[in-house]
Amino acid sequence: MYPVSPQAYDRAITVFSPDGRLFQVEYAKEAVKRGSTAIGIVCKNGVVLLANRYSHSKLLVLETVRKVNFIDENIISTSSGLAADARRLIDMARVEAQRHRITYDQPISVIDVSRKIADTIQIYTQYGGSRPFGVSMIFAGKSNGDYVLYEIEPSGAYTGYTATSIGQNKELVDKYLETNYKKDISVKDAINLGLKALVEGASNEDRKNITSNSLDIAVIDKENNTIARYLEEVEIEKLLSKVK
Repeated sequence: MYPVSPQAYDRAITVFSPDGRLFQVEYAKEAVKRGSTAIGIVCKNGVVLLANRYSHSKLLVLETVRKVNFIDENIISTSSGLAADARRLIDMARVEAQRHRITYDQPISVIDVSRKIADTIQIYTQYGGSRPFGVSMIFAGKSNGDYVLYEIEPSGAYTGYTATSIGQNKELVDKYLETNYKKDISVKDAINLGLKALVEGASNEDRKNITSNSLDIAVIDKENNTIARYLEEVEIEKLLSKVK
């Protein structure tokens, strides 16, 4: 009997391979690995998300490309993978957040919005005629008095972290975070840690593309009444100059 080629199982999302794999989901994860690096860190008094926006052309207006987005005033999100897929999920998350506010007169929790988006992503891994979302996402913010962070994979699995990364060089960046992260870290130190992890995980060539203009950084902290805000380019330049 001739061995069966993997291609016999990778053309439909509803077909498992003999060893229990869904190749379409694994291909979606490969799309994430090709995306730019994004990092999330939980601090003692806030959360930080930072991501690098790689420019494929000198003519690109980087201000039109957001890698970190506001879901609600208490929740921020970043992604890696297919940008169009991420935009769709971000819009869904914003609608869920506003629907929750209208219904319950209070902001949605990070775990609830993460679960709803993860459920949507999972649905697209089990029905024919569709493909998985080629994106991983991080949702972070404050809910129920705690600062939390969740990572969602293309399979629909979601997991809580104190610090994590998605996209290119994930293994190197995660290893750096595991070695240097401390639970009582401040927001400022967390930004420095994220920048160092981003630089350390990048190749020598990619490090040249990490600039204050290419970085997208947002924080939620007590100093700003736990309302999400972006860091200005001038702030990022000062912090980045101490790292590179």
